[in-house]
Amino acid sequence: MASLPRQPLEPIRQADESDLKQRFGAVALDMDGLLFDTEPIYWQVGDTILQRRGHRYSAALQARMMGRIGVAAVQEMIDFHELDVSPEQLLSESDELYGNLLPRLLRPMPGLDEWIQHLQTSGVRFALTTSSRRKWVDIIFAELEWRGSLTFVLTGDDVSNGKPHPEMYLKAARQFDVPSSSLLVLEDSGNGCAAGVAAGAKVVAIPNEHTRQQDFTGAILVADSLADSRLWVLVSAEG
Repeated sequence: MASLPRQPLEPIRQADESDLKQRFGAVALDMDGLLFDTEPIYWQVGDTILQRRGHRYSAALQARMMGRIGVAAVQEMIDFHELDVSPEQLLSESDELYGNLLPRLLRPMPGLDEWIQHLQTSGVRFALTTSSRRKWVDIIFAELEWRGSLTFVLTGDDVSNGKPHPEMYLKAARQFDVPSSSLLVLEDSGNGCAAGVAAGAKVVAIPNEHTRQQDFTGAILVADSLADSRLWVLVSAEG
């Protein structure tokens, strides 16, 4: 799928807290690599699958797969290495490996608990918008107390087009019942950033060690982590 054109957004001007709150009335959170450090798990799964076929996983392939959903994601792997296997077979193989590794290797990203507490006390609605399938979301969120604070959950099962297509964030804006321009999107990948920008949302990119070299054109901020004070000021407490 060709990347959609990305239009640079105007930088945030100096404004008081009430103005920022008005501009960012809802927050959409990616999951993989943003809230939870799942990228090493995906890397291990991809590398295992490819080693079975005489190849190795790479950053270039990872960048192509990020944000894609289900069969479309593994199709990128098939095309990249010209594999003689169906995407359905490869997805099934990937699911088995990922399901075995997830309970043992899942870790939160730095600053996650504090960021969620900040969102909860701010009064701003927030939701999960992930390309992962719902069965993985249900496993990851099974014992998280703050799942009930999410306004809704959108997964890869809820859209026809994965990131960088804007469908996920256009749908999120509709479910929040806000214009996409008032939606603040948090993403760790170039494809996710492109999806938010194409939807007309404001995007904060928070790259991790696997995505730092990707393209975040159009993001209003490239933050260091969820604990970055420049991110926190965008979502203000009710006064």
